[in-house]
Amino acid sequence: MHAVIRLVCLLSSITALSVMATSKQASSISLYGFSIPLYSNWSFSDSFKYLVGVSAAAAVHSFLQLLINVSRILRKSPLIPSRNLAWLIFAGDQIFAYAMMSAGSAASGVTNLNRTGIRHSALPNFCKPLHYFCNRVAVSIAFTFLSCFLLAISAILDVLWLSN
Repeated sequence: MHAVIRLVCLLSSITALSVMATSKQASSISLYGFSIPLYSNWSFSDSFKYLVGVSAAAAVHSFLQLLINVSRILRKSPLIPSRNLAWLIFAGDQIFAYAMMSAGSAASGVTNLNRTGIRHSALPNFCKPLHYFCNRVAVSIAFTFLSCFLLAISAILDVLWLSN
């Protein structure tokens, strides 16, 4: 069960990372009769950079844990040999679950602003002309939250192991 959750979390984190890191689009918008060129790239937003960094770190964490789990399964040794290691794995899972939640939430705020525009000013909805970019960002955020959920499940499994 641990290995499957780690594998799915690894794939989800890599998907969130790769979809966000390849998100860019150029278009134009008409504002008061003037055509204004727009270019959007994930690297223009600090929250999107944060999501990419955290997704990469979570992918590395999941990959290392998956390697350790698979090697222990193949050697037919216990997945978690000591309580100290269980606490360390639990802490890592918790840290990365919260970091993924934080990154997804930060990126969601920027994406929501891009989708709705600023209602009290002339700034329009940027996702109408940049729909490809906004859709890719939304997919990346969804996979970020999936990774967060999987890391939380892994932490729960760690707690169950510690309680026994």
